[in-house]
Formats: sequence, structure tokens, C-alpha cells
Amino acid sequence: MRSIWVKLHRWLGLFMALFLFVSGLTGALIAWDHELDEWLNPQLFHAQPSTQPPLKPLQLADRLEAGDTRLRVSYLPLHLEEGHNLGVVVEPRRDAQGQLPSLDFDQVALDPRSGEVVGSRLWGEISLARENLMPFLYKLHYTLHLPDGFGVELGVLLLGIVALVWVFDCFIALWISFPSRRTWRKSFEFRWKQGGHKLTFDLHRSGGVWIWALLLTLAVTSVSMNLPFQVTRPLVNLFSPLTPSPFEQRTPTTLAEAVEPRLTRAEAIARAQAEARQRGIQAPPGGIYYSAEFGLYGIGFFAAGADHGDGGLGNPWLTIDAQNGQLLSADIPGRGSAGDVFMQAQFPLHSGRILGLPGRILVSLLGLAVATLSLTGILIWLRKRAGRVAARQRAGKAQPVTPGDALMQ
Repeated sequence: MRSIWVKLHRWLGLFMALFLFVSGLTGALIAWDHELDEWLNPQLFHAQPSTQPPLKPLQLADRLEAGDTRLRVSYLPLHLEEGHNLGVVVEPRRDAQGQLPSLDFDQVALDPRSGEVVGSRLWGEISLARENLMPFLYKLHYTLHLPDGFGVELGVLLLGIVALVWVFDCFIALWISFPSRRTWRKSFEFRWKQGGHKLTFDLHRSGGVWIWALLLTLAVTSVSMNLPFQVTRPLVNLFSPLTPSPFEQRTPTTLAEAVEPRLTRAEAIARAQAEARQRGIQAPPGGIYYSAEFGLYGIGFFAAGADHGDGGLGNPWLTIDAQNGQLLSADIPGRGSAGDVFMQAQFPLHSGRILGLPGRILVSLLGLAVATLSLTGILIWLRKRAGRVAARQRAGKAQPVTPGDALMQ
């Protein structure tokens, strides 16, 4: 029976190896995506010194849309960081003739005092240029930049399937890592002094054993990130009822068919603030997005500099109907059913942000460990394969030559 599990682990590992190697290395980097992006692209993030007082983010967004009617601001931070430009996300906006213009960018950096566009880029564009590098790596991490097809994000789906296989293989790997009760200590040892193939094997087996629980956490949360509505939410709902998401309850339209919102951003924020006070949310509104396809606003509550949700389960978000101001959902960390809290924890766990800075360091190291496990697994397979090929060749040469065979030569 053990030999069957060993073979299954071998072939599942070979199927996953390249995907996990890429995801591990990119994950180690994007744990610091905001810091690295700002370091690489100061022209997008750092504002020019000025004595002029900055405008409010809502004013800056209104100016941008008035100056370029082709676009709509789809995400707007509501805090200005000292010495920084305001970075917003934009999308095409249907014109008076009902046509949807084409934009070659979806992120814009605005001077906080004049509202002037100081830079733009297309997030996730396949490019190694400085301004595109970190978004490129981030998208590579969970899509491999595979094109969509058949109405499906194929890259997201493929890596979601890989993550499912990874969850299953975590248990197989743990089982075969302890072949004997008497020699269980060997599964935790590293033969550093002997090096070579023995150390490669120990890095793969013992390394995986030491961090097994963390690897399983990464695998499970990877499924949640890529297949939330296909796998994770239906499974969790079997054990603990989940609060329905507005994105599950509404049928999306295309941007070309989207109806203009009746509520302005300011009105949506005011409506959300009233709901937030009733729910005891103390933090101020920190960001707002508009989903044209679903006709709703999302308003996040967090202080300046806390938009990435470092520490705990993240920030509270309320969703408001863009037509009538009705509250659609309140996603407040730590509240709701056990299933709701479990789903809230998925991204903070996956990114390490649930533990703040130490968690991000840990996830970055785990990314390197995943890449190492993938590489050592391939090296072990190549060595054993070479050994099997050599054994077959020796067996062929060792076969006795019969008189009939001799006559045929």
C-alpha cells in the first residue's frame, strides 16, 4: 500500500512542481509588493514638494473624471498619505452614444494639489519594465498570465485545481514521511555534513515535515483565493451557514450595459457612515469602490496607512446599492457565523497579514520553502529515474546469450 502512495505523491508532485515553484518565488516577493513597487517607482508614488494645500480625494476624483470623460474612478482611497500622490483605479465609461471607449491603462497617479495626472499604467501588464514589474509578478502568482477562455479565467481555474491537488498531497506526503515508528526521528533530521543526494532528500522530506501545518494552510487558502464560489464557500456552507454575498445574489452586467449610479460617491459614503455608527465601527471611511457590473458601492473603514489590513482579519467593508442607498452587506471582521469568520481569515492567512509584519516575513520565507520543495522533488525524481534507467540497462546486458541468439548476431 505504501508503494502506491509513494507513486501517487511522485506524480502529483511532478504535476504541481512548476506551478508551485513559480507561485512560491512570486509569493515571496509580493508579500512586499507595496513597498517594492514604491521603491521601484517613486515617480508614481512620491508627490513633488509644494506649499499649496492638497485637495480632498473626492475632489481629485471628480476632477479626473471631468477632464477625461472616457473613464470612471472605480476605486478611490479616501486618505492622502503625507508626501504621496493619490493612486486611483479607473475603468472605461460608456459615452453618450452608448459606446465603451478603450483605455490602455487602469491605474492613475494624481498630484494631490493640482489633480494633474503624473503617471498611469495597466495593472498586470506582461512587462518587466520598472513600473509594471510588481503588478506583473502579482498577477503571475495567481493566474500565470494565461488568457481567459470560454467565459472562464483559465489561469485562476488552473491554479485553483493545482491548489486542490496540493491539499490532498499534503496528507499523502505526511503519511509517507514516517515509514516506521522506530525511525520517526529521521523524518525530522537534516544530514548537513553528508550533503549531496542525502541532504537533497532531507530538505524535501524533513523540510516538508517541519513546516507541514504552514504548507497546508497555504494550500487551503490558495483554494479559497482562486476557487471561492466554486469550492470553498459551498463546502464551508455545509458546516456553518454563510452570509450571502451581494456578488452571489446579483446577476452581473457588462461595462457597456451598466446603468449609471444614482448615488454619488459622497452620498454613498455618508450612507455607509450612518450604518457604520450603528454597528460600532470607529474607524473613518478609508476607501470606496464602485462595481458597475453589480451596481453597488463598497466602502472600507480604516485609518490612514491601514488600507492593507495588516494585523487581524482585515478592515470592515459595507456594500451599498448604488441606486437606492440600501445596505446590502456588512463584512465586519470577527462578526457573523463561524463560516463567515473562516472566510474572512483566508486572505489574511494566505498573505501573512493576520500577524502583521512578522506574518509577512513568515509568508515570504514560506514562499522560498515551497520553491525549494518543488526543486528538490524534481531533483530526487531525476536521480531515481536515472537509477532505474541504469538498472534496466545493466539487466539487459546481464541476460545470458543462448546459442540461438548467438547465431542471430
